Amino acid sequence: MNKPHHALLFALAALAACSSNSAQYQDQPLVAKVGTGMSKDQVVQIGGKPDAETDRTAVPGTCFDYMLTQAGKRQPYSVSFDGNGKVDKTAFMTCAEWSNAQHKARLPSMGGSSGSGY
Repeated sequence: MNKPHHALLFALAALAACSSNSAQYQDQPLVAKVGTGMSKDQVVQIGGKPDAETDRTAVPGTCFDYMLTQAGKRQPYSVSFDGNGKVDKTAFMTCAEWSNAQHKARLPSMGGSSGSGY
């Protein structure tokens, strides 16, 4: 499978998860109010102190982990910041899951029409 195909599958899976979770958690302040370009301070004012803050490993920046709770159900939610400390992504996944997806998207394709791929 080629790299664009992997990226498409990941995007579709993320959209499916996002659409089902966004409806259930749409009233949570982090989901409803945090948007691209916001600063870390703005995010903390809206959602409170994160459960964890980690450095991103695939691209420069940091990431906040939160755990949303709604009707007794718990859902991880992450807010990712670029190298300038501005929100560049929010997702219904942990920062570790997002980092793993970024690493996979950056791996060179090992397939091809000739050779073993090694």
